[in-house]
Amino acid sequence: MTSGRAVQIPGGGDLLFLTDEQLRQGIEAMYFAYRGFTADPDMILADLGLGRAHHRAIHFINRAPGTTVNNLLAILGVTKQSLNRVLRALVEQGLVESRVGNTDRRERHLHLTDAGKDLESRLSEAQRARMRKAYRDAGPEAVAGFRRVLEAMMNADTHRVYSTLKDRA
Repeated sequence: MTSGRAVQIPGGGDLLFLTDEQLRQGIEAMYFAYRGFTADPDMILADLGLGRAHHRAIHFINRAPGTTVNNLLAILGVTKQSLNRVLRALVEQGLVESRVGNTDRRERHLHLTDAGKDLESRLSEAQRARMRKAYRDAGPEAVAGFRRVLEAMMNADTHRVYSTLKDRA
Protein backbone atom coordinates (compact mmCIF):
# COMPACT_ATOMS: atom_id res chain seq x y z
CA MET A 1 0.00 0.00 0.00
CA THR A 2 1.32 3.41 -0.90
CA SER A 3 1.18 6.02 1.77
CA GLY A 4 -0.32 9.44 1.27
CA ARG A 5 2.08 12.31 1.05
CA ALA A 6 2.08 16.06 1.07
CA VAL A 7 3.77 17.70 -1.91
CA GLN A 8 4.87 21.32 -2.00
CA ILE A 9 3.69 23.04 -5.19
CA PRO A 10 5.18 26.49 -5.95
CA GLY A 11 2.43 29.02 -5.16
CA GLY A 12 0.04 26.20 -4.28
CA GLY A 13 0.99 25.33 -0.71
CA ASP A 14 1.00 21.76 0.54
CA LEU A 15 -1.30 19.43 -1.36
CA LEU A 16 -2.23 16.11 0.21
CA PHE A 17 -2.43 13.08 -2.04
CA LEU A 18 -4.16 10.04 -0.55
CA THR A 19 -4.51 6.58 -2.00
CA ASP A 20 -7.94 5.09 -2.63
CA GLU A 21 -7.30 2.68 0.24
CA GLN A 22 -6.55 5.56 2.64
CA LEU A 23 -9.75 7.29 1.52
CA ARG A 24 -11.72 4.05 2.08
CA GLN A 25 -10.23 3.79 5.57
CA GLY A 26 -11.33 7.37 6.26
CA ILE A 27 -14.85 6.59 5.05
CA GLU A 28 -15.00 3.51 7.27
CA ALA A 29 -13.67 5.46 10.24
CA MET A 30 -16.48 8.01 9.74
CA TYR A 31 -19.12 5.26 9.64
CA PHE A 32 -17.82 3.68 12.84
CA ALA A 33 -17.32 7.04 14.56
CA TYR A 34 -20.92 7.98 13.72
CA ARG A 35 -22.10 4.66 15.15
CA GLY A 36 -20.24 5.44 18.38
CA PHE A 37 -21.44 9.05 18.40
CA THR A 38 -25.08 7.98 18.14
CA ALA A 39 -24.94 4.83 20.33
CA ASP A 40 -25.77 6.42 23.70
CA PRO A 41 -28.54 8.70 22.38
CA ASP A 42 -30.00 5.77 20.41
CA MET A 43 -30.42 3.78 23.64
CA ILE A 44 -32.11 6.72 25.39
CA LEU A 45 -34.41 7.30 22.39
CA ALA A 46 -35.27 3.61 21.99
CA ASP A 47 -36.75 3.57 25.50
CA LEU A 48 -39.17 6.26 24.29
CA GLY A 49 -39.91 4.64 20.92
CA LEU A 50 -38.04 7.44 19.14
CA GLY A 51 -35.16 7.47 16.67
CA ARG A 52 -32.46 9.63 15.15
CA ALA A 53 -34.86 11.78 13.15
CA HIS A 54 -36.56 12.75 16.41
CA HIS A 55 -33.16 13.46 17.95
CA ARG A 56 -32.17 15.79 15.10
CA ALA A 57 -35.46 17.68 15.37
CA ILE A 58 -35.09 18.03 19.15
CA HIS A 59 -31.49 19.20 18.77
CA PHE A 60 -32.27 21.96 16.29
CA ILE A 61 -35.47 23.10 18.01
CA ASN A 62 -33.38 23.49 21.15
CA ARG A 63 -30.71 25.46 19.24
CA ALA A 64 -33.33 27.84 17.82
CA PRO A 65 -36.41 27.96 20.08
CA GLY A 66 -39.42 29.25 18.18
CA THR A 67 -38.03 28.14 14.83
CA THR A 68 -40.66 27.63 12.18
CA VAL A 69 -41.50 24.33 10.59
CA ASN A 70 -40.22 25.69 7.27
CA ASN A 71 -36.90 26.68 8.82
CA LEU A 72 -36.57 23.25 10.41
CA LEU A 73 -37.28 21.68 7.02
CA ALA A 74 -34.40 23.68 5.54
CA ILE A 75 -32.04 22.76 8.37
CA LEU A 76 -32.82 19.04 8.32
CA GLY A 77 -33.16 18.68 4.55
CA VAL A 78 -36.11 16.30 4.83
CA THR A 79 -39.55 16.22 3.24
CA LYS A 80 -42.49 17.97 4.84
CA GLN A 81 -44.28 14.62 5.18
CA SER A 82 -41.31 13.08 6.98
CA LEU A 83 -40.92 16.04 9.34
CA ASN A 84 -44.64 16.08 10.10
CA ARG A 85 -44.48 12.42 11.22
CA VAL A 86 -41.53 13.23 13.50
CA LEU A 87 -43.16 16.36 14.93
CA ARG A 88 -46.48 14.60 15.51
CA ALA A 89 -44.72 11.96 17.64
CA LEU A 90 -42.78 14.60 19.59
CA VAL A 91 -45.94 16.64 20.24
CA GLU A 92 -47.91 13.52 21.26
CA GLN A 93 -45.19 12.59 23.76
CA GLY A 94 -45.24 16.10 25.22
CA LEU A 95 -41.69 16.92 24.13
CA VAL A 96 -42.46 19.69 21.61
CA GLU A 97 -45.20 22.23 21.36
CA SER A 98 -46.27 24.00 18.20
CA ARG A 99 -47.49 27.57 18.56
CA VAL A 100 -49.27 29.64 15.94
CA GLY A 101 -47.24 32.64 14.75
CA ASN A 102 -48.10 36.10 16.06
CA THR A 103 -47.68 37.91 12.75
CA ASP A 104 -48.43 35.08 10.33
CA ARG A 105 -51.06 32.72 11.70
CA ARG A 106 -50.10 30.13 9.06
CA GLU A 107 -46.68 29.70 10.63
CA ARG A 108 -46.08 27.15 13.35
CA HIS A 109 -43.30 27.97 15.82
CA LEU A 110 -41.68 25.05 17.60
CA HIS A 111 -40.57 24.97 21.22
CA LEU A 112 -39.33 22.22 23.49
CA THR A 113 -41.44 21.59 26.55
CA ASP A 114 -39.72 21.08 29.91
CA ALA A 115 -39.75 17.34 29.22
CA GLY A 116 -38.27 18.00 25.78
CA LYS A 117 -35.53 20.16 27.29
CA ASP A 118 -34.72 17.42 29.80
CA LEU A 119 -34.50 14.83 27.03
CA GLU A 120 -32.37 17.10 24.83
CA SER A 121 -30.01 17.66 27.75
CA ARG A 122 -29.59 13.92 28.32
CA LEU A 123 -29.01 13.26 24.62
CA SER A 124 -26.53 16.07 24.08
CA GLU A 125 -24.62 15.41 27.29
CA ALA A 126 -23.98 11.84 26.16
CA GLN A 127 -22.61 13.14 22.86
CA ARG A 128 -20.65 16.00 24.44
CA ALA A 129 -18.95 13.57 26.81
CA ARG A 130 -17.85 11.35 23.93
CA MET A 131 -16.75 14.33 21.84
CA ARG A 132 -14.98 16.00 24.77
CA LYS A 133 -12.91 12.86 25.39
CA ALA A 134 -12.08 12.41 21.70
CA TYR A 135 -11.06 16.08 21.34
CA ARG A 136 -8.92 15.88 24.49
CA ASP A 137 -7.23 12.70 23.28
CA ALA A 138 -6.60 14.10 19.77
CA GLY A 139 -5.35 17.54 20.79
CA PRO A 140 -6.13 21.09 19.63
CA GLU A 141 -4.52 20.86 16.19
CA ALA A 142 -6.47 17.72 15.38
CA VAL A 143 -9.71 19.34 16.58
CA ALA A 144 -9.21 22.32 14.26
CA GLY A 145 -8.26 20.02 11.38
CA PHE A 146 -11.25 17.76 11.99
CA ARG A 147 -13.61 20.73 11.88
CA ARG A 148 -12.03 21.94 8.63
CA VAL A 149 -12.45 18.49 7.09
CA LEU A 150 -16.11 18.30 8.12
CA GLU A 151 -16.84 21.78 6.80
CA ALA A 152 -15.04 21.02 3.51
CA MET A 153 -17.26 17.96 2.99
CA MET A 154 -20.51 19.96 3.29
CA ASN A 155 -22.26 20.96 0.10
CA ALA A 156 -22.85 24.70 -0.41
CA ASP A 157 -26.48 24.74 0.80
CA THR A 158 -25.66 22.74 3.91
CA HIS A 159 -22.65 24.93 4.64
CA ARG A 160 -24.84 28.05 4.48
CA VAL A 161 -27.30 26.57 7.00
CA TYR A 162 -24.41 25.43 9.22
CA SER A 163 -22.79 28.87 9.08
CA THR A 164 -26.05 30.53 10.08
CA LEU A 165 -26.38 28.26 13.11
CA LYS A 166 -22.71 28.64 14.02
CA ASP A 167 -23.02 32.44 13.90
CA ARG A 168 -25.88 32.31 16.44
CA ALA A 169 -23.73 30.56 19.02
